[in-house]
Amino acid sequence: MPHIDNDVKRDFKEVLLRPKHSTVLCEFSLLTAIHKHYSLHQWQEFAGQNPDCLEYLAASSGSGSFDFEQLEQILEAIPQVKYICLDVAKGCTEALPSHTSMAGNVVTGEMVEELILSGADIIKVGIGPGSVCTTQKKTGVGCPQLSAVMESADSAHGLKGHVISDGGGSCPGDVAKAFGAEADFVMLGGVLDGHSESGGELMERDGKKYELFYGMSSEMAMKKDTGGVAEYRASEGKTVEVPFKGDVEHIIPAKLKELSQRTTFISQQVNSIFRDARST
Repeated sequence: MPHIDNDVKRDFKEVLLRPKHSTVLCEFSLLTAIHKHYSLHQWQEFAGQNPDCLEYLAASSGSGSFDFEQLEQILEAIPQVKYICLDVAKGCTEALPSHTSMAGNVVTGEMVEELILSGADIIKVGIGPGSVCTTQKKTGVGCPQLSAVMESADSAHGLKGHVISDGGGSCPGDVAKAFGAEADFVMLGGVLDGHSESGGELMERDGKKYELFYGMSSEMAMKKDTGGVAEYRASEGKTVEVPFKGDVEHIIPAKLKELSQRTTFISQQVNSIFRDARST
């Protein structure tokens, strides 16, 4: 029988960090999950041109047998890749014990525990919070991201696992909040899109440059990568034009050391009275 969970759940926009003393450590390093639609040939070509980048890449796979077969081919051809990113834990972690596996996405402690006990090392947390994701709107499924991260991190760390806050970050402050909620990693899409390194399609209009940004469950992504939207499912993402922003190195946020041990959240939103006003 359906019921309402009366526990308060918070999203990033609903809280602020209470100021406290902390130590800040800034490092310029990113772990990049490459989507599953890159071919073995494209991986080999990239590996030949960028051998020093391979240890910071994760090869992705879906839940289908073809996806997993291609993943195995990529890992065999490019042994420097040590991370794999999976839609579900499945049996992949048992078949690839020498690799660090990321699995998801989930929003509850119970599912985090299930995936870790199935062999996953890092759990992606977030269903529908992304800027171009429409899952929550179309299906009604999800959880406010801040609460999802806090609950999931608590479960994962009890089993010596890790969590990624995947989606929901709209500004640098949300990245800090995610780390403060004990996320071990923060996955960013919209915040990093529009840059030279994002790989989006570049266009020019009225003298200004733009890049296309779309969710991997959007109609555009499915038409481009799989030939269209399957009859049994619906699009759960949208496509937007993002102003071109140049190189990504100019906006990479700092990594905050020991932030979660010093964090207290307070329930106060940013003043939005002049949110739509033009600033000068």
